[in-house]
Amino acid sequence: MNFKKQLLAVAISILAASPAWATNGYFMHGVGQKAKGMGGAGVAFSQDALAGGVNPAGMVHQGNRLEVGADLFRPTRSSTHPSYPGVDVDGNQKQNFLIPEIGYNRMLNDNLSLGVSIFGNGGMNTSYDRPMFSLVGRNSGIDMVQAYIVPTLSWKMNEDHSFGVGLNLVSQSFSAKGIDQFAGLSSNPGLMTDRGKDWATGYGLRLGWQGKISDTVTLGATYQSKTRMEEFEGYAGLFAEQGDFDIPENYALGIAVAATPELTVAFDVMRINYGDVRSIANLETEGGPLGADNSAGFGWKNQTVYKLGLAYDYSDDLTLRAGINHAKSPIPSSQTQFNVLAPATVENHLTLGATWKMDSGMEVSAHYMHAFEKEIRGTAAPFDIKMHQDSFGVSVAWEM
Repeated sequence: MNFKKQLLAVAISILAASPAWATNGYFMHGVGQKAKGMGGAGVAFSQDALAGGVNPAGMVHQGNRLEVGADLFRPTRSSTHPSYPGVDVDGNQKQNFLIPEIGYNRMLNDNLSLGVSIFGNGGMNTSYDRPMFSLVGRNSGIDMVQAYIVPTLSWKMNEDHSFGVGLNLVSQSFSAKGIDQFAGLSSNPGLMTDRGKDWATGYGLRLGWQGKISDTVTLGATYQSKTRMEEFEGYAGLFAEQGDFDIPENYALGIAVAATPELTVAFDVMRINYGDVRSIANLETEGGPLGADNSAGFGWKNQTVYKLGLAYDYSDDLTLRAGINHAKSPIPSSQTQFNVLAPATVENHLTLGATWKMDSGMEVSAHYMHAFEKEIRGTAAPFDIKMHQDSFGVSVAWEM
């Protein structure tokens, strides 16, 4: 219990900034400024001490290094409501979010490293300017954030192959307001809405491999187990399985090709198994009361993410990056009612990035991401949802 409290305290201190929307379902499109500038690609192309959040096998290639950075994330979301015909209801009463990140790596010898990657995996946030499920009551909205602390051990088997293992130490928070119209459908109406912020911790495993198969081609693979989280006890009457909100299993394959001495092309394919978490995947039409095992959920499907990035060494001191990221929204058009609170609609992302190296050994990296607006029109309920997003991030790194 003391360890859980310590983990919670660390996560709160690091991610005390407001929760934010992520871009591949509720996952961020990448981890670390360099990967984010390349559409999130990084399974076979690790570039910094945040690599432990993507593929821990890449940490042993980073040397002694410290990274500190943050993103300014700005989602713009809106929904329609049958009681407000012709109006896009504003879900942006809170719109700007600061998301910190920290990475550290220490070489124990030429072939072995210990490190830690600390970052926000993503989350959900909506803050409407009115109640969304009736004409009276509190304004509707939710906040959810996930903070990852990932200690890593990474080692080289030989000059061409490395392996890594990371322990996902996760803390997540959730709050909901203005959804008391569903109290009559809950197994525990007193633990469904307006309960303030509730916290839960959990643990999982992250494994990775990178292999250089020729002078110009590197492959990578990574696997993250399902992270079994404590229940949100304050919302046991809302989420399926009495407040359960586990983090889904996910895995990815990547390839990086040195097309020229200056240009590297990286491509990842990632699978996120949202369908294995009942609170996320159960359909809105499930028959059980809210909070029960067969409770209604968000109806999300599994998601396959494609990430393509370019890194161009313009000079010894300047690297330029660009990328795209595509993933079909996990929300079917038949599941828009509850997803008014969680409109993870965006599918296509464009990214840019750069790194400036200084004579002192310090470097500054930055990225910009735009997720293009996507609307999902409800077919089973008269709710349409849409969103677009922008983010800008900067990090500073030191070789140590």
